[in-house]
Parts: sequence; C-alpha cells; structure tokens
Amino acid sequence: MKLGIIAEPDQKGFDLALKYGLSFIEICKNVGCDTAVLTDELPAIKSLCAKTGVVIGSVGRWGSVKFDEEGKLIDEELKASHTLIDAASELESPVFNTGVNYVEKLSKYENIIRTMDYLHTLMEYAKPKGVQVAVYNCHWSNYIVDPFMWEIFHGHMKDLGIKYDPTHCINDGSGDYLGEMKDWGSRFVHVHIKGTINVNGVHVDDPPAGLDQINWGTFMGLLYKHGYDGNLSIEPHSNTWRGRLEEPGIEFTTNYIKKLLL
Repeated sequence: MKLGIIAEPDQKGFDLALKYGLSFIEICKNVGCDTAVLTDELPAIKSLCAKTGVVIGSVGRWGSVKFDEEGKLIDEELKASHTLIDAASELESPVFNTGVNYVEKLSKYENIIRTMDYLHTLMEYAKPKGVQVAVYNCHWSNYIVDPFMWEIFHGHMKDLGIKYDPTHCINDGSGDYLGEMKDWGSRFVHVHIKGTINVNGVHVDDPPAGLDQINWGTFMGLLYKHGYDGNLSIEPHSNTWRGRLEEPGIEFTTNYIKKLLL
C-alpha cells in the first residue's frame, strides 16, 4: 500500500507531498469545477511528477448531479467524467472516482436501470484507457453507499470498484465499517484516510487519523486480509485542522499510518 494526500496538483501540492514523504497526490475536480482546466494543466502536472517522483493516485469528481429532476442524463456531466478519465489515463492514474444521484420522481427500478447504464458507459470508456471506475461511499449526490446497494451494482458489475472511507459509514449512523470491510474489502480500489468523532450519536469533528474513534489497527488488518495493495489517501477535512494545525495534522496522520504499513 502507498500513502498519499488529496491536494492541488501544483507546485505547492507536490512540495507538500515531498515534505512528508508521501507517494502520490489525489486530484478532486468536484461539482462546480471546470474539468477542461485539468486538461490544460496536464503538461505541467506530468512535468512535476517526473521531477519529484510523486505520482497521481486517483482522479475524481464528487457532488455532481448526473441526472436531472426528470431523470434525463446531463450530457455536460458525462462529458466532464470523460474528460477526467482521459486525464487519469494521461497521468497514469489507476482509478476514477464518481457517484450517481438518485432521482426522487422516478421509481427505484428506474433509478437502478439508469444508473447501471451510466456506470456501464463510464466503464466501457475507461477500460481501454487503463482506468478503473470506482463509486465513492459518500452521500454527496450519490446513493451507492452501502452493502445493500453494493449487492445490486457491484454484485452485477464485477469490474466496478469501491472508493471507501469509514467515516461515511460512522457518520451516517450504521457505524459498522468493519463489517462492511469484512464483506466488501475485496472490491476496494481506493481508500480515504481521515478520522471522525461522534459523541452520543452526534457528529463532532473529523480530526487526523489516530486522534479519533476509528480502530485503525483493525482497519488496516482487514485491508491486509483482503490483499489490498492500492492507495491510502489522506483527506484533510475538518475546519478545526486548518491554519496553524493543518500541517501538524498532516504530519501526525502520516506518521501514524506509516507505522501500520508493512
């Protein structure tokens, strides 16, 4: 396994990765971002990768709506996903992370059929480019977040990966992230590393891993059990850990997780 971080793929981001001995940068071009900008940045990013030895671990798009209120595919979003898959391929990134929104006006069956078709389209586009599509387990414009939905989608599409973050399971209320890992860890292709604290059922904060309530030792043990050899991506998330605490938090997480890497 390799440890990296979500960061802008510019000089500052690469310098941050180098400073803490991280292997890769994860690029997130989320809702509202013009994905064409990344295409223009590709030569500079490739140059920084060659110069530093830091690679691109994944490319993803969170929060974007793929189907409008009537259930019609939004062509601009499909194009944005294709652009990011092209960028991932050009940067030799192994994974493209995405989600698909649920349309309330449609039946569950109609949603599932549309989502299946959409994901098949992405996978057919990505496979010859050497990129694997993964669905993130976050509710941000996405409903494929738990074992019930994984049984439907990942049970049918054998090449569809899971981008996993245990905090979403905990913060959404079920909390059985170890059970999810036990049953579905073999389908993980990308993993986020951030902590979370919930007290009396109320979410309090998302501090660095190791200053939270996640059992990171068992978490890593289950990844090893499934033979996971993908990327672990640090996700600085909490407003508490900005400013003067931001880099100490990154350093703490890096040192903590590296002790669990064999």
